[in-house]
Amino acid sequence: MLVKSKETGDHVVDLEETFSVLREYRLKLNPAKYTFGVRGDRFLGFMVTQRGIKANPLKIKAILDMKAPTNVNEVQRLTGRIATLSRFISKAAEKSLSFFKVLRKAKTFEWDAPCEQAFEELKSYLAGLPYW
Repeated sequence: MLVKSKETGDHVVDLEETFSVLREYRLKLNPAKYTFGVRGDRFLGFMVTQRGIKANPLKIKAILDMKAPTNVNEVQRLTGRIATLSRFISKAAEKSLSFFKVLRKAKTFEWDAPCEQAFEELKSYLAGLPYW
């Protein structure tokens, strides 16, 4: 659970309201897992900062460090990683189209020039994301 406030002074009020709702519905949280006063950190695979939600640099690095896929499983791994970052990738479906075409022909794996070009363009795009 994450409680984010626009103003620092409002945070205590927001926390009180949150804990009140939790008590009302008899929900319990593990006190050992509480963290207060954090300005930004990873949460559910994303980076949550004062400015909003950003892509997790570790997930970007995972794609940037990938070599071109050599089999269907590696293409599936690539498309899964793209899916986790899709909200940060403009026109992610278009950029991934070549990869899904390879998956459609799963019996005969063929990583062709359009796939390689799309892969390099994706990596270039990810390397240029503002947070990275």
